[in-house]
Amino acid sequence: MFEGKTLTLSKNSNGIAEMCFSSQDSVNKLDIATIEEIKQAVDLLETDSSVRGLLMSSGKSAFIVGADITEFTELFNGPEQALYDGVQEVHLLFNRLEDLPFPKVAAINGFALGGGFELALTAEFRVCADVAALGFPEVKLGIIPGYGGTVRAPRVMGCDNAVEWICTGKHAKAAEGLALGAVDAVVPLEGLEKAALSMLQAAIDGELDYASRRAEKKAPVLLNDMERLMAFTSAGGLVSAQAGRNYPAPMSALKAIEKHATLGREEASKVEIEHFVSLAFTDVARSLVGLFLNEQEVSKKARSLAGSVEPVASAGVLGAGIMGGGIAYQSAAKGVPILMKDIAQSGLDAGMQEASSLFSKRVNRGRMKPEKMAAALTQIKPSLDYTGIENADVVVEAVVENPKIKKAVLAECEALMANDAVLCSNTSTIQISELAEPLTRPENFCGMHFFNPVHKMPLVEVIRGKQSSDSAVARTMSYALSLGKTPILVNDCAGFLVNRVLFPYLGSANALMKEGVDFVEIDRVMERWGWPMGPAYLQDVVGLDTCEHASGVMAEAFPERMQVDYKSAAEALFEAGRLGQKNAKGFYQYVPDKKGRIQKTADDAVGVLLSDHIDAAKTMDDEEIIDRLMVPMALEMIRCLDEGIVATPAEADMALIMGIGFPMFRGGICRWLDNTGISEFCAKAEKYADLGEPYRLLDSIKAMAAEGKTFY
Repeated sequence: MFEGKTLTLSKNSNGIAEMCFSSQDSVNKLDIATIEEIKQAVDLLETDSSVRGLLMSSGKSAFIVGADITEFTELFNGPEQALYDGVQEVHLLFNRLEDLPFPKVAAINGFALGGGFELALTAEFRVCADVAALGFPEVKLGIIPGYGGTVRAPRVMGCDNAVEWICTGKHAKAAEGLALGAVDAVVPLEGLEKAALSMLQAAIDGELDYASRRAEKKAPVLLNDMERLMAFTSAGGLVSAQAGRNYPAPMSALKAIEKHATLGREEASKVEIEHFVSLAFTDVARSLVGLFLNEQEVSKKARSLAGSVEPVASAGVLGAGIMGGGIAYQSAAKGVPILMKDIAQSGLDAGMQEASSLFSKRVNRGRMKPEKMAAALTQIKPSLDYTGIENADVVVEAVVENPKIKKAVLAECEALMANDAVLCSNTSTIQISELAEPLTRPENFCGMHFFNPVHKMPLVEVIRGKQSSDSAVARTMSYALSLGKTPILVNDCAGFLVNRVLFPYLGSANALMKEGVDFVEIDRVMERWGWPMGPAYLQDVVGLDTCEHASGVMAEAFPERMQVDYKSAAEALFEAGRLGQKNAKGFYQYVPDKKGRIQKTADDAVGVLLSDHIDAAKTMDDEEIIDRLMVPMALEMIRCLDEGIVATPAEADMALIMGIGFPMFRGGICRWLDNTGISEFCAKAEKYADLGEPYRLLDSIKAMAAEGKTFY
């Protein structure tokens, strides 16, 4: 009947039509081209009186993975009315598809997400393969389902279930979809087509009442006033608590469902479209959509670099401390055998205990079988010597953050490694080119900076030293990917990218404390701004000893911006023996609650310890605190872009989000600058010009402001 670039429409001799989605791209997406071809197919189906039923299917491994996110940027930057009209056209098209005068069955063979699942909901029945997954991930992009999802889902699977799926954005397995009424049958993949055709024939023969199914989707939700009040009141508190103040989409979805629950399909659609369009033009949506695209770009670049070398078959790590043990666990968990070398048996025991503990948690949560845990632990070979290091493709040095010790260990290990193996350092601040000085094969050496805790933090900075070869960088990127991490390539400098940008932020916080601003208030303001923890709390978590060492390295490298002429609050607490969480006292004290969970609490002793190192108490409004901390951080990132430390704004933003928890809803520091306005940011910086070099505007950002340019 019809053959396009994204779908085909055919009809058999029994009058059963099949709309099979099989895009010329790698996956089926509900993009503009697909919408147009659905329209052509519906035009044909409406005029062919011989059609008795319609099967929706997929010729790909997934049904439809959702909309084409790459189209969002242009759509969300155009006129609001244009977006409204475009979304309304899709609603009208899906209504026409739903209203075809014969039964329809969607055969869901794989992912049916977002718009893909919204399309499936236009059918009266859904048969699902047992390997499939369903859901509405839109809130993760700062929007809500926009093609009828908030309208049809509550009427198909009940308000409570629909609210949970839509407002959390989670994926559900086929079995859960069946239990909640989102699908009507779950079968093995190989039996999907037969089961779907059988259900369709039953509907055609009158054994299944498809007309009442359709009528339910077009009518108000079947709840009385009291039931509706109770359902949405209880859901409101839960959704609000989970989403938080910075993510408006989940509450908007809930309000849309509540508002149109008493309406018929056409009026309900208008409510959904209004909520969708209002969210699409927010900074949050722009940021989260941009973040999704950045993630795709960064991942593609990493895979491209890693694709030029053979996969890493065996690895090594030097040092069984917190980082070394974490690296060993991650490698074993991903099936890459690793030699864990330490100079002390107690260190090896601690490293193996850490790995065993992490595996045990996975077993206890049902994410790993005990026999798999036992097999994984055998992938870690603890050793007091280098025996076996000659077999490693990549070795990561993770000993104490001391250049003399690191250089000695690196040179010792290099002499025993294969000539083509890659040696890396997990240093967090020391320049890779400096650590390469004693090596005979510096071209095979680069940085591989993991973030703590290794098993949770997704980022790995791969640092190219002055002599690092392309193959060494590629092999390191490949190993990071095999560990399930996102590697970002940066060039060499003190602190590399993330720590170099972080320390002006922490330094500015310490400067405010010196001026008399309460660190508890600073933490409150920055956490409300979106950071997972304020700067004082963050220093406690990292460790005040670690922060003091790193700040010394950064001050030596960038004295004009990072050197101070006073003893900071962090330094004073460190000298008093307070290390942060690691010894339960820092800016705060850390004590276990009744369930043994560590809780942060105030400590009166801190005020006494800091009294000689801070000025008289001073209040400052929230905006000034934010500007004082964020302006130096942003300017340091701009310097890193100017100097080529990081190649693109996309990589810069992803590094801060994955490495130190920059607020996701702000999209990263470059996206935040765009949303703030480059000229407005420059005005903020100029306001504090008298505070010195950390606030000095760079020529590059002044030129951007003058020319009206943005990072994206």
